Amino acid sequence: MLSATGESAAERVYREVKGQILTNQIVGGELISEGDIATECDVSRTPVREAFLRLEAEGWMRLYPKRGALVVPVADREARDVVQARILLEEHAVRTLAGDPTGRADLAARLERNLAAHRAADPADIAEFARIDAEFHQLIVTAGDNPLLADFFVSLGERHRRMTTTSVRRDDTVAARILADHRELLTAVADGDSDAYAAALAAHLASVHDLGPRT
Repeated sequence: MLSATGESAAERVYREVKGQILTNQIVGGELISEGDIATECDVSRTPVREAFLRLEAEGWMRLYPKRGALVVPVADREARDVVQARILLEEHAVRTLAGDPTGRADLAARLERNLAAHRAADPADIAEFARIDAEFHQLIVTAGDNPLLADFFVSLGERHRRMTTTSVRRDDTVAARILADHRELLTAVADGDSDAYAAALAAHLASVHDLGPRT
C-alpha cells in the first residue's frame, strides 16, 4: 500500500532506518529485529524485510536469519578510505576552481551561507549539525563541475554524516573545531590556494575523526 505521498511502506522503512543509522540513533554493532522495526514504523514485517535487504546490499547491515540484523560499525579501514577519497575529490574541485575567480567567489558566498547556518544550528541537534557539515563539503565538490565525481561524493557523504555524528557524540569539543576548520577551508577556497586547502582538509579530517598515523 502506498502512503499519501506515493511512498511505499518499504521505502519509508528504508529511509527511516537508514536515517537512524546515519545519525547513530542505531549504533554500529547493535542487533535489531524485523518485529521491533515493524512495530516502530507501524507496518507489517514484509516491507521491513525488503528495507533490510536493501540496507544489507548497501553495506549498512548484515542479516542473520531468525536473529535479526546487525548494524555494521564503521571500521578503522573504512574511515581511512572515506577520508582519503574525500581528500582526493575535494582537492580536485578546488584545483579546478583555482583559475576561475568568479566561480571561487560564488562558491565562497555559498560556503559563507552554509557556515552561518551551521553556527546558528542547535548544538543539541547533532543530526542537523552533521547534515550541514556534509553539505559544506558537497558544495565544494559540486562546484568542481564534474557531475560523476559529485554523484560519487553523495555516497561518501552518507558515510561522512555517520562518522561526523559519531565524532560529535564522542567529544563535545569537536563541533567547535569543525566550525573553525571550515572557516580556514573557506578562506583557502576564496584565495584559490589549493595547496593550503589540501593541507587544511587533511588535518581537519584526521583531527575530527581521530585518525592517527597508519601503523
